[in-house]
Amino acid sequence: MSGTSQRMYSLEEAYEFLASEMESVSDDGDPTFLISSSSSSSSSSDSDVPPPRRRRRRATAAAAALPGPSRLSEPSEPSDSIWVDPGQFTPQIPGFTGNAGMQFPFAGLAEKDFFKFFFTDELLEHLVAQTNIYANQYITAHPTSSYAHPNRWTPVTPSEMAKFWGIMLSMGLLKKPSIRSYWTHDLLYNTPMYRMAMSRTRFEQIMRFLHYNDNATCPPRDHPSYDRLYKIRPLIDHLNAVFQAAYVPGREISIDESLVHFKGRLQFRQYLPSKRARYGVKMYKLCESASGYTYRFRVYEGKDSSIEPPECPPVLGITGKIVWDLVHPILDQGYHLYLDNFYTSVPLFKCLTARGTVACGTVRKNQRGLPKPLLAHLMRKHESRALCSDGILCVRYKDKREVLVLTTIHGHATTPFSVRGAPTEIYKPDCILAYNKFMGGVDLSDQVLKPYSAMRKTRAWYKKLAVHMVQMALYNAFVLYRHAGQRGTFLEFQEVVIRNLIFEDQEDAGPSTSESSRIVPGQHFPSEIPHTGKKGRTQKKCRVCYKRGIRRDTTYQCETCPTQPRLCISCFKIYHTSLQF
Repeated sequence: MSGTSQRMYSLEEAYEFLASEMESVSDDGDPTFLISSSSSSSSSSDSDVPPPRRRRRRATAAAAALPGPSRLSEPSEPSDSIWVDPGQFTPQIPGFTGNAGMQFPFAGLAEKDFFKFFFTDELLEHLVAQTNIYANQYITAHPTSSYAHPNRWTPVTPSEMAKFWGIMLSMGLLKKPSIRSYWTHDLLYNTPMYRMAMSRTRFEQIMRFLHYNDNATCPPRDHPSYDRLYKIRPLIDHLNAVFQAAYVPGREISIDESLVHFKGRLQFRQYLPSKRARYGVKMYKLCESASGYTYRFRVYEGKDSSIEPPECPPVLGITGKIVWDLVHPILDQGYHLYLDNFYTSVPLFKCLTARGTVACGTVRKNQRGLPKPLLAHLMRKHESRALCSDGILCVRYKDKREVLVLTTIHGHATTPFSVRGAPTEIYKPDCILAYNKFMGGVDLSDQVLKPYSAMRKTRAWYKKLAVHMVQMALYNAFVLYRHAGQRGTFLEFQEVVIRNLIFEDQEDAGPSTSESSRIVPGQHFPSEIPHTGKKGRTQKKCRVCYKRGIRRDTTYQCETCPTQPRLCISCFKIYHTSLQF
């Protein structure tokens, strides 16, 4: 081809060339297919039936760019790998050497201690400092604002910040249409706990100035070190560090995307139609398959962001670098990694195998390096075929749809699988059964957190993302709580943690077990304190508020309880006047 000039051929010339080639190949008069044309002089005269439409399209596409008179198409590029029949293919699986399990003696600790290992006092003090810094910056830049009044804004304290996060997490358990409805006195929404913990004005002030990093030290957008996640970077780094320090996942792990719902204006907002949220901030998460524990995560920053993980092979693309960045701390330990077709590739699996990590994942048909002979034939339902190369097995299986799987964990063995309504058992490859079993670690974490999502509608994307990450820490604390031998559901675990965040001492946390044992049977209704004749309405101090140092008078008491305690309406609804004071 080096000395031949290349040119484009017309359809008539292509038909003439193909017809002459087929005549020379099929001399017995029964050709495999024959392309005839009315303008072609070399086509057979006794062939009146035109070729099928489908064949004609392929011939037209093939003749669109003929390289020369002696060839119909260019030779295919040589493949780097030679794929052969698997036969008795046995993968080389390294032994698992990871120190799986909890890395600290958590046994015997309370629920709040598990959560405080992730939501530490140092993190709480950092949030307090950054929130106060941002409030001062805002007041300085806006001297005419109402927050500039001396009595309007006071610096946040660590105890207030803990109560703020307790209230924020409790909003995931108790859904209401707006923030103000949590503090309303309307009987339809009345929840006195929020008014007892913090005023609505103070909660909105902290929410207004809540910050995680100093805006004054943020590099400009055109600076090489500019970080799109600067506003929330300290929280990301802190949680990634403590997630890895507290717990080491088991042998089976998975990597997948998670989407934090956000529909505002954002440069790196993603659209994923397969996710329930569809629009939002995308996160890449490495989770334990069995429990859904989030070991590492990474927030997507945009397609133009650069990813340079340590010791990354140069042959990997963007998706391969994401996987390498997440699994780098646990390489060379014999982990079994499960991926979906967004990440799976032949170069990635070769690089992981070289570092003692085997993998299994679905792969797209247009992925480079796949065996073309495996994709060339039609398949019947429940049929599987496989080829192997350099320790990688490529399996093609058809159920309702065809699926391609690359694996360095499994051989080409099948397992009988019962299907309801089928007369006989069907056989599925082991790699597909294992993929269905161990791929759901990230989905498990998202499914558990979804019913208790505490995110509120806001234009500040980093505030929604921060709430989601704190809830990720809450679920990780629950996983450690269960690994420590404790019993209970995630809902019960959240209730105890939230109660301890809002009410620091036991007296404020609600009635204890000893107090509950002194409940007086019967129904309790508030009645007005008897009139003494000195003034219009007789008022007395509320017993519960007085013990808490709150000055609040009431005109109600309970006739059912022997001591007739005086309680305000808020305390009456909390305690049901069932405690003997």
